[in-house]
Amino acid sequence: MKLVLFDLDNTLLAGDSDFEWAQFLISKGVLDREVHEARNLEFYEQYKAGTLDIHAFLDFQLAPLSRHARYELDAWRAEFVAARIRPIIGAPARALVQRHLDDDALVAIVTATNSFVTGPIAREFGIPHLIATVPEWTGGKFTGKARGTPAFKDGKIERVEAWLESLGWWWGSFEDSWFYSDSHNDLPLMRKVANPVAVDPDDTLRKHAREMGWPVISLR
Repeated sequence: MKLVLFDLDNTLLAGDSDFEWAQFLISKGVLDREVHEARNLEFYEQYKAGTLDIHAFLDFQLAPLSRHARYELDAWRAEFVAARIRPIIGAPARALVQRHLDDDALVAIVTATNSFVTGPIAREFGIPHLIATVPEWTGGKFTGKARGTPAFKDGKIERVEAWLESLGWWWGSFEDSWFYSDSHNDLPLMRKVANPVAVDPDDTLRKHAREMGWPVISLR
């Protein structure tokens, strides 16, 4: 049996769902453009540079969830997926996912982006498992904080291992394991699998992939 893991943003998507969600809320007037747009861009540049403080970012990114009723959030999310996400899902990404699903692999998305935003995106791909940063929910509403370990850098390994254990599996259960990613932030998990694949990689990951002899592909 194969284990196949996909990063989401700038890997399966030709864009970043976290960044796009904030920009979408700004465009709807839910977030103040002057206050939030520069901060959103700043965090995105930090992510690309590998200097992101994930906890500071999550405080910023999850706060809007705590300020609005769930029915409003659900309506905005549906509009967001239709307007901002489907246009950045390419046919090659859908075909790659489907090939692994048809191969009866255990397939999951592993992403630092929170599960409220990414749940419907996983369903759009037909991927049955999502390992994402979890927004805390209590008393019938989001708190604006994350619950547990964020699925970021080494946290992705921790979250994948816990997920596998919950299914009665472990790394050694699989004849083959794969992880597709665009980002040098994912090097810890890429080093963990038998078959790391760099997808439209950033410069740091591209250089590392070439040095290690890893495949480099494009889904654009």
